[in-house]
Formats: sequence, structure tokens, C-alpha cells
Amino acid sequence: MRPRSVEEYVGQHHLLAEGKPLRQALLAGRAHSMLLWGPPGTGKTTLAELIARYTNAHVERISAVTSGVKEIRQAIEQAKAVAQSRGQRTLLFVDEVHRFNKSQQDAFLPFIEDGTVIFIGATTENPSFEVNNALLSRCRVYLIKRLDEAELCAILNQALADEDRGLGKRQLQLPQELAQAMARFCDGDARKALNLLELMADMVADGATLDAAMFNEVAGHRAASYDKGGDEFYDLISAVHKSVRGSSPDGALYWYCRILTAGGDPLQVARRLLAIASEDIGNADPNAMTVALNAWDCFHRVGPAEGERAIAQALVYLASAPKSNAVYLAFKEGKRLAAETCDQPVPMHLRNAPTKLMAELGHGAGYRYAHDEAGAFAAGENYFPPSLSDTRLYHPSNRGFEKRIQEKLAQLDMLNQQSSERRYD
Repeated sequence: MRPRSVEEYVGQHHLLAEGKPLRQALLAGRAHSMLLWGPPGTGKTTLAELIARYTNAHVERISAVTSGVKEIRQAIEQAKAVAQSRGQRTLLFVDEVHRFNKSQQDAFLPFIEDGTVIFIGATTENPSFEVNNALLSRCRVYLIKRLDEAELCAILNQALADEDRGLGKRQLQLPQELAQAMARFCDGDARKALNLLELMADMVADGATLDAAMFNEVAGHRAASYDKGGDEFYDLISAVHKSVRGSSPDGALYWYCRILTAGGDPLQVARRLLAIASEDIGNADPNAMTVALNAWDCFHRVGPAEGERAIAQALVYLASAPKSNAVYLAFKEGKRLAAETCDQPVPMHLRNAPTKLMAELGHGAGYRYAHDEAGAFAAGENYFPPSLSDTRLYHPSNRGFEKRIQEKLAQLDMLNQQSSERRYD
């Protein structure tokens, strides 16, 4: 059922709709090197085959799962031979290109550069991380999106109706509700949907109506989408983080449970909670970090069955807590300022004086011991290099406990101001 023309191709309207540049180039018989990035079963290989057909190009296919430099060289030599004997261009399609290492990917570069091949790589992984920059710079990246429910239903109906390549001669019936259920189950994967349809068709006689019982029998357990260390992993962790930051305990719980359902490590979420406690909550609720640490400790003490719930409790607490990134911003600004002023000497009054000589040199001279001052605060004292004396890094919010910190710092600022005015007088 692989589409034979752009009209038969289902999905990717952002690339192949009327007037889109890729469609216009394809219909005009023009092609360029590209990377097709998207989930399995969404039409990457099919699109490469269509490009070859419309450009009247010879096709060489390599899968990075089973090929190495030897196969790359053979494909390049074949491309040169075809160009010399038939004057025909070669489209080199490389499936799972992200599985090639750097040296293998580099082997393509001179032949893309001199036009020996039109390179089309297909990948399920983010090219920014899995394809080296030299190859990436020579290709245009096209995002291939998951097929939606309507598009998968259209593909199923197309297969049922096609008498030459599909099941049209068998006159099978697929209720719309079942087609939609199949589409939801396959989660954008047309290959999976067609395989399920074929398995169901093998169970019945011609003219039969397919039903939910057959679907349940062939479908089996739905495998959750999760690739440890890959894009799906980072997307799910990101969804947890953004839900907590956005004060949505329900959303945070949902994405956490998605990770657990897919067999992910709950401690990866526990580690992220510790980062959230300092980055997004900070001093608005200082207990957040303690709660996150306790959940991690609880997991180790009681095991996953009860420990996963402890992490869920911490997740809900942090999502519900007041939010402040004031510490995060202050620390970030502090690092920037320190890098720019790292040659500034420590003022004499802030230096240590462990020996008599150092004291004689003025180390620690004029330092005011805060505990000897009224309110244990040395009003007007400067704790920066002189050129940075007016620096303010930490700007507490007015949320949660940080509001009390804000009020305290405002009070200390007033005492500093009064001390400065007295010195001026």
C-alpha cells in the first residue's frame, strides 16, 4: 500500500500541501539532500521513494542497522557507474542514519558535495544530537509528524478499498468506531495500523465485518512510547518539569505516571524534583527541597511499590508550592558577574588574618563583627569590591516564605541607608 504518487500520500500537509516548496520541487523533478526526522511508520521511506520516482533517479538503499563503510563505498561506486553509463542521478536513501558513527557519516560528505548522490537520511532521533554538524550543514531537515486519527483512518479505508494492492476484492467492512480505535491504538504509526488490519483480515471470510473482539485479539498489550535516553524520554521529563513549574499537580502526576507506565525509572523524576526545588521554588518554600530529598530516601528504604507513591507525594507538594526563581536568577547573575570581575581583589577588611604579619599588613582591619552590632547587623558595611558596592543579585519575590525574606531585606536596606546618611552628615 505504499503510495505511488503525491496525491496518494497521506499526511505531512505542512510539507506536501498545494503550494508548499517541497511539493513544488517534487512535481518539478528537483531534489536536494535532506534529513527526514520523525517517528516510525509516518512515511519517511515512502517520501524518499516518491522523490526518487518524480526525479527519475536511480535509488540506492542503505540501512545503518546492517551496513558499514563497505556498503557505503559500494553504493557510491554504483552511483558513479550509473551516472557514467546512463547519465542518471542517484538518490542514496539511508535509513536509521543516526545509528552511523561520526566516521561513517563523514564518508558521505565528499559525494554529497560533488553531486555524486542526492542524500536522503531518515531518522527517528533528533538530528541536532545524533547527526554530526558537517553532514547536518549539507542537508535540509524536514520534520515528519505523527499521523493523526483521521489520517490513519484514511489509510485503513484506502487499504480496504484498493482492489489491486489492498483488500478491496474481499469486500471487508470496518466500522468507523473500530477504525478510530485502531488509529488511537497505533498512535500515528501507519505501518502498525496496516499490519493490524492484515492480521484481522486473515481471521475472517470475504465480506465479513471486522469487530472489536478481533482487534483485541491481534492488538495485544499497547507498548508505551518511551526511549530511554532519547527524545521521548526528555520530552516526558520536560512535561513533568513544566507541569510542576506551572503549578499543575494533575498534569505533573499524569506525566509521571506515563513514565512509570513505560517502564521508566522513578528516581529520574526524583532527581528532577531536586532541581525544581532550587530552580523554580527556591526560598518561596524552603521545605520543598527537604520534601524531595525525603521522597528519594523513602524510595530507597521501602522499595518501588511504596517509594513511587512517595515521589508522587513530593511531586504534588512541589507543584502546589509557591514558585520563585529568584535564587536561580541571582546565582546565574552572580556567576556572570564573577567571571567579568574575577581580577577584583578582596577588600582588606574582608580578608583573613591568621598570622601576625598578615594583621600588620592590614588584613581584617576595620572589619565589624556582626554579632557585636545592634540587631547582629553591621549597618552600612560593604561586602563587595569597592567598584561593585551597589550590586544587588538577589531579588526575592513576594510569594510564600520569600515574602518574609523580602520584608527582612527591605528593613536591612533601610538601616544601610540610614547609616550612609549619618556618615554623609
